[in-house]
Amino acid sequence: MRRFMVPRFMVSLLMAVLAAAMLVGINETGYIRSNAALQEIAQSQRIRTALTRLLQQVLDGEASQRGYLLSGDERYLEPYNTAVKEVDHSLEELRGYYASSPELTASLGVLSRQVSRKLAEMDLSVRLRKQGNEDAWRFVLMTDVGREHMEAIRTQTLQLIAASSSAVDTGQAQIVRSLQLSRIGIAAVTLVGLIAFYMYLRQSSALKQADRRQQEVLERERDRLGDQVRERTASLAQLATHLQEVREEERGHLARELHDELGSLLTAAKLDVARLKSRMGTESPETAARLQHLTDTLNSGIALKRRIIEDLRPSSLSNLGLVAALEILAREMGERLGFSIMTNLEMTELDDSAQLTIYRLVQESLTNIGKYAQARQVVVTLHSYASHVEVEVRDDGVGFDKDRITPSTHGLTGMRHRVEAAGGKLTITSTPGKGTVIAASLPRSH
Repeated sequence: MRRFMVPRFMVSLLMAVLAAAMLVGINETGYIRSNAALQEIAQSQRIRTALTRLLQQVLDGEASQRGYLLSGDERYLEPYNTAVKEVDHSLEELRGYYASSPELTASLGVLSRQVSRKLAEMDLSVRLRKQGNEDAWRFVLMTDVGREHMEAIRTQTLQLIAASSSAVDTGQAQIVRSLQLSRIGIAAVTLVGLIAFYMYLRQSSALKQADRRQQEVLERERDRLGDQVRERTASLAQLATHLQEVREEERGHLARELHDELGSLLTAAKLDVARLKSRMGTESPETAARLQHLTDTLNSGIALKRRIIEDLRPSSLSNLGLVAALEILAREMGERLGFSIMTNLEMTELDDSAQLTIYRLVQESLTNIGKYAQARQVVVTLHSYASHVEVEVRDDGVGFDKDRITPSTHGLTGMRHRVEAAGGKLTITSTPGKGTVIAASLPRSH
């Protein structure tokens, strides 16, 4: 009898220890989840506060700017300048909050661009007011551009605040689920412990069979999750490609609208000024000077419109071809950088999508060189082969460490995705102090 009781005692002790371990594990899991949810709630509250503060800063800057425009009093510029500086700090703070969320980082990027456009519009009005160009700043003030920018900022900010509120709700729900899990777990562990203590010796065979079935279920679940990961990855890649195509279409649409509508308005205004000059003659030198200044301003506006259109959708690419478009791009960028950009371009025939991919790749590379590389020599090459084409942008700038590239470097990531979506391969070679080489190989057909 004693020899039978000892094994049962040991089994009971083992089951009690296992039940206690399960209980501790469930409580620890609930604590970890609740703590993570509380941190998420606190982070969301900080984000919501920062977004509200950013919106208030933009509103304060707009109110101060309008006060200066209407009164001409320099004292109104003090809160305006303060608001502009604080906006940069708020955006930097939000970038830190959103660094781990690519989706929300993209939304923040949209908001940042909208704020930049708003600040640029306000800065233009203030500069025109300081220069005494009454008609120009009144024209800017009376347009709907400022209101549209402000509405876009307000809408995007409210969307981000809604996302933050949703995160708070999710965190609260997670805490509730953790508490429920703990309650259910405690009850379940207690019940299972009692049942297992009674059924252990009789259920060893059944437990082995259940273990085998569970293993099969886990294997099937693992395979299913693997399939889901592959499907989601492919779906996200398709979505990114679609969004890129939509952006290019929107750029083309906006370029056409600027060319047709704004171009006709500026041309008509220039013609009207020319008629006034011909009728006025030389009777009033002051009026003639003002008309000449207005003509120069309109010419600057037409040039700015043309430059914006070319940045949005290069007409040279569709009218003159890839090689001519790249030469024009290199010449214009060289004028901005202060040195000549050398080109070695071979004629090649590609479809419109591949040409646009190469053009955007070179454009983004030259833009990055102008911002960060501090280069004095840049070479753009394009070679055509029977089955593919190769494009390369080489500079002698400061370079960078590829191992320290952060996920926030959307320019390089966007270039890589654009090239891979076209069936090509992007290679980035860079060493600190030894320049950078960005090369891409694209098939002729994809």
